[in-house]
Amino acid sequence: MEDQLRYQEAKKVSIISLITNILLTVVKAIIGILAGSTALLADAFHSASDLFGTVILLQGLRIAHKPPDASHPYGHHRAETITSKILAIILIVTALGIGLESYNVLRQPVIEPPEFKAIYIAFLSIVSKEWLYRYTVKIGNKIKSSAVIADAWHHRTDAFSSIAALIGIGGAVYGYPIMDPLAGLFVSILILKTGISIYKQAILALMDTAPSKEVLEDIREAAFHAKGIREVQDVKVRQYGSKFVVDMKVCVDPHITVKEGHGAAARAKENIMKSDHDIQDVLVHVNPCRKSEEYATTTCEDCEYKYKR
Repeated sequence: MEDQLRYQEAKKVSIISLITNILLTVVKAIIGILAGSTALLADAFHSASDLFGTVILLQGLRIAHKPPDASHPYGHHRAETITSKILAIILIVTALGIGLESYNVLRQPVIEPPEFKAIYIAFLSIVSKEWLYRYTVKIGNKIKSSAVIADAWHHRTDAFSSIAALIGIGGAVYGYPIMDPLAGLFVSILILKTGISIYKQAILALMDTAPSKEVLEDIREAAFHAKGIREVQDVKVRQYGSKFVVDMKVCVDPHITVKEGHGAAARAKENIMKSDHDIQDVLVHVNPCRKSEEYATTTCEDCEYKYKR
């Protein structure tokens, strides 16, 4: 049920993004051609990449929220990370295309300034895309979706590119025509930087990079406070889409029964699942403690990696 609500939230924000980007792409492209603005046309291509990216986002989220099956026992949450990677590639390709077009315009011997009406569309785009960014990133953080947050940054870079377009168009209209293609070139650099950043984050997630030390410590603490757990060690956490999968070893009193040891592990798992982090699954391996007298203290020399009681 929780995954379905999460998907509905993501679907809603994606549809709103889709409709907004269709309108902005069409308007900016038409006015960009009529007004002769390279910067506004570059901005239109950026909005088109957002449009394409949102369609991919919807498909990726649909796959990510499918229930586990025989082929995917952990579920399909990693589809979100793959979607983020695809969105990043779209941003990078878009940036290179816009940069090339702007460079070609700069090489022309005579650069025609755009018409004044292009300024109004650039301003409209700034307001629309900044609102869309704030709304999308709010939902992305709420449902902890890297793909939705990546799509939000599509909107934010589009807002920034519209600001650059506005400056470029304004400068060109008031006697500095070179500012229009220069703004387009600046937009391409901005988009490229964002695309590379999102791509790097997606790669780190796909490589099972461990989360921050704070997250690891929270998970160790949660397990350690379970009744019957005397030591927590060898904690491994990997990201699986928007969720985490935990593997760990714990030790219990060697004189208790197997059932009691299993109960202690179950309590440790329950504590972790109740933590603030979005945990998909926890695998707890139970070992008997070597000597009970070794665990008379709650401190140890290597507390960052091991908890002893």
